[in-house]
Amino acid sequence: MNYLHKTVRFINTFSEWTGVISAWLILFMVLAIVYDVFTRAVFNQGSVMLQELQWHLFAAAFLLGAAYTLKHDDHVRVDIIYRSRWVNAKARAWLDLFGSLFLLIPFSLLIIYCSKSFVYNAYIFNEGSPDAGGLPYRFILKGILPLSFVFLIIQGVGDALRHLLFILGSPVEEQR
Repeated sequence: MNYLHKTVRFINTFSEWTGVISAWLILFMVLAIVYDVFTRAVFNQGSVMLQELQWHLFAAAFLLGAAYTLKHDDHVRVDIIYRSRWVNAKARAWLDLFGSLFLLIPFSLLIIYCSKSFVYNAYIFNEGSPDAGGLPYRFILKGILPLSFVFLIIQGVGDALRHLLFILGSPVEEQR
């Protein structure tokens, strides 16, 4: 059991780092937006590259922040049943365990499998922006898609283990 507790803590720490990376990407995105607005207003000059950088940073922050969001239980879910007063903590743990093992992980594996050719083709054809002055190397952005779902699977396994330990009567102490 001690090994499982350490594994859950390690996975949670890993997901915290994905949240830190996501937060830094948001900061860079805001700085890029401020710079873009400033150069447009003061110098009347825009940049396609800067605009694409903004949405690339947003996409990366959104995707890489998914594991962090799952770790903190801030993801979207239908709370009508889950949060009702008739469902106790153990039943919630069973629901989360089932959801992780039979919904989250299989769906994430499907996304990873289906995005392989998407990323591979972008790399092979050296895909870049179709707009003049846009960003090259679009495969980097596209590669974040399967990577983020790998991170989501890792956190899903951590959550499944945490819920299993709770069901078995050995809950993992939360770290903040």
